[in-house]
Amino acid sequence: MKVTEHLNRADKTLLSFEILPPLKGKSIQNIYSVLDPLVEFKPAFINVTYHRSEYIYKKRGDERFDKVFIRKRPGTVGICAAVQFKYHIDSVAHIICGGFTKEETEDALIDLSYLGIDNVLLLRGDASKNERDFIPEPGGHSHAVDLVRQVVDMNRGKYLEEDSIQGYKTDFNIGVAGYPEKHFESPNLKSDLKHLKEKIDAGADYIVTQMFFDNQQFFAFVDRCRAEGITVPIIPGIKSITAASQIHSIPRTFHVDIPEALIDTIEKCTTAEAVKKAGVAWCIEQSRELVKAGVPCIHYYTMGNVDAMRSILTEVF
Repeated sequence: MKVTEHLNRADKTLLSFEILPPLKGKSIQNIYSVLDPLVEFKPAFINVTYHRSEYIYKKRGDERFDKVFIRKRPGTVGICAAVQFKYHIDSVAHIICGGFTKEETEDALIDLSYLGIDNVLLLRGDASKNERDFIPEPGGHSHAVDLVRQVVDMNRGKYLEEDSIQGYKTDFNIGVAGYPEKHFESPNLKSDLKHLKEKIDAGADYIVTQMFFDNQQFFAFVDRCRAEGITVPIIPGIKSITAASQIHSIPRTFHVDIPEALIDTIEKCTTAEAVKKAGVAWCIEQSRELVKAGVPCIHYYTMGNVDAMRSILTEVF
């Protein structure tokens, strides 16, 4: 079932999870160990992130260096299929611009379609760790809206080869990202919203937000979207703080604000367990307020923190 079908049929707030593929060399059991304790809460769908290759320099015996490409977290397509097969829960495959050509993207989408996975979340992705700015792969896309257009074309039976006959029409439900506090590269909120509307106008079906810790930021974001004529469902994405270091690492990595009240609470904690409990309590209150506001679904960035997620879901759902 498509994500938007889940949302349209629901008479209450749904929940969903986001998981990361295990590091190369780890087994699918790493995924099952996260999901087994959580599926009892009946998530409507489960997102699986997509990761680009990175390059490193390895020293050779002659004192020179070789540029070597490595992909630390492969397996998104296979994990999506495994999730649907094992748990009978719809999976959402992330597809990104960074590190992939249009042809590689098309091949991944064809594989997903063959496997009966008809939900995708389309993202530009981050710059390579070795690059200051985002640089598209030669022959790849520069922006998420270009990915949206490619998937919409496939849904219409149009593939990359210009001289090909009309192809099989895929049936992907398309999600895109939204940023309540704006994307860090956008000069202002108005510009960021303009780019979001371009993705919707190109054919995206729903929005999932970047994580946030202040619900007022989300509510204001929804109001701005509606005023701009964006009518698709907007799913809030949230995460629980589980370590004191995250009040510094999360803003640096994801470019979001941590509310002063949450920072004050975390800084007063004297043990790691106290920090985790404080983060869980904050996420519970966030979730309850969002449910009360009637959001269609809450999307949890699990980051593998099973115990914290169970504590939250037990109180909210």
